[in-house]
Amino acid sequence: RSCRLFCTEGELFRFLSHPYHSDLLRSNRILQGCFLIFFGRLADLHGRKKAYLLGTAWLGVFSLGCGFAQNINTLYVLRGLQGVGAAALVPAALGILAHAFPPGRTRSIAFAMFSSGAPVGGAVGLQIGGILTQWAPATWRAPFFLSAGLAAGVVIGGMIYIDKDEPSTEEDRRVDWLGVVLITLALALITFVLGQGELAPQRWRTPYIIALLVIGVVLLALFLVWEWYLERDTGVRRPPPLMKLSMWKRANGKFAAMQTIAFFEWASFQSWSFWAQLYYQDYTGLDPILTAIRFIPMFVVGLSCNFVVALVVGHVPGVILIVLGTALTGLAGLFFAIIQPSATYWAYG
Repeated sequence: RSCRLFCTEGELFRFLSHPYHSDLLRSNRILQGCFLIFFGRLADLHGRKKAYLLGTAWLGVFSLGCGFAQNINTLYVLRGLQGVGAAALVPAALGILAHAFPPGRTRSIAFAMFSSGAPVGGAVGLQIGGILTQWAPATWRAPFFLSAGLAAGVVIGGMIYIDKDEPSTEEDRRVDWLGVVLITLALALITFVLGQGELAPQRWRTPYIIALLVIGVVLLALFLVWEWYLERDTGVRRPPPLMKLSMWKRANGKFAAMQTIAFFEWASFQSWSFWAQLYYQDYTGLDPILTAIRFIPMFVVGLSCNFVVALVVGHVPGVILIVLGTALTGLAGLFFAIIQPSATYWAYG
């Protein structure tokens, strides 16, 4: 409510720069998660390089739009539309890597370097974001203008260095449009409810929160039933499924187990980074730059781990690396749960 009452950019910026309220603007993640499967299919059909470049360009254009936004509602909409570009470029990027590197050690190293984008980008983004938040004019515009410029650079580099798309080998080029609608609506509703449940007038007991959650779960169930039906169709009347349910049984269920582990690992890491920012800025009262500096060890360790994993991935059982990675992520959360504010930064933070 107070968001819509702000009349100056400075007041709106101070509201949005708080980690809790800025999380409300991450509506781009909703659309990104909802469209990943769909755009992965389109990239397979029409070319991964095209999908990657168009997705990055889309992201840049709407980042520029966010920079010029004049009110909070426009910013919400543009942030959501940014996620469409991210949904297109992420599966295309993975497909490009898989196609460029044959199975083996080299591919493992390539994917390890790709994974290093998370800690490197997160840490560098925190540093630059802290500087822009504190030193740039008191508006939300500077970070979005920076994002637009970075996207433009990536598009130019991609046009030059990414190999040309080869013709698709898909025999059936139809798209499961009903599946697209079902999974997109289901994930959008469920994600919205998870993000807004605590903010609704009656919190989780708010009628529209309950209704949207039920609708989202029902649509998700319908999507799974529809995909199961398509996969068992032996004729040519129906399109190929958007997601084959049989893939979850691969390697005696190890694929499903790995996806579950990744889900909880990223949920833990993302929530930790969110609350760690709140701790430093709200509880200890640090400014954005000093908060960002305290995340530098995350960048150093994250990048180092990717190099180490790339070197040992062919010699150490994968389960050991997975156990170590998830255990250490959990340990980080534990340290912040028992943190003593009076202790030195290096003891806990």
